[in-house]
Amino acid sequence: MHAFRRGGSRLHATSIRAETLTMTPTSLLSPKREAQLVQQVQRGDRGALGELLGAYQKRVYHVCLRMVCHADDASDLTQDVLLRAVQHIQKFRGDSQFGTWLFRIAMNQSISHLRKRRVRDAVSLEAPTGPAMDDQAAPLKAMIDQQRELGLDQSVETMEQITQLTDAIDRLDVGLRTMIILRDLQELEYQDIADVLGIPLGTVKSRLFRARLALRNVLDVKTDKPDQ
Repeated sequence: MHAFRRGGSRLHATSIRAETLTMTPTSLLSPKREAQLVQQVQRGDRGALGELLGAYQKRVYHVCLRMVCHADDASDLTQDVLLRAVQHIQKFRGDSQFGTWLFRIAMNQSISHLRKRRVRDAVSLEAPTGPAMDDQAAPLKAMIDQQRELGLDQSVETMEQITQLTDAIDRLDVGLRTMIILRDLQELEYQDIADVLGIPLGTVKSRLFRARLALRNVLDVKTDKPDQ
């Protein structure tokens, strides 16, 4: 991923490590251990269930948070995703990694939530105000706050870059935002993204190209605006 830093009178692209922005640990499970846990869960081992879901809970939460841009909704969605995973674990056959299967559930639930929220907002007679507006105006704020709480060594400039970038991601439409989240933030392989979204590999690459171009355009518009 790239963010922007101010240098002289213009902004230059500068690389930010993916983990700096995502703040989501990769699964601590090896593929072999994960497969063992899935089999144990399918046999009714509740201890294995806790270990398996615990390895992915934070990642699922951050996927939902980036999609819906509301911390409370993301928490509710995370619980719903994990519950659905438990309910349907017997249907998991290992054709893909467990994480890929879980992210598919997370994306489907997040998109469904956004559709319902869009309908709800459309029939509302009043414009959103207060905390709801704050959530939209400060996308992914919870993630940035969490990073501060973790005490990560970030300069003010880097934090501004992260804020600028996450704000730009949130301005993308849901289809393009999904591509950035899965590839550039969660760092899924192209084939895994294809499996999560149920689309051809070539479509993944073309959509990702358009998503990155759209993100660049949003960033260019934001950085071209004069400082207030």
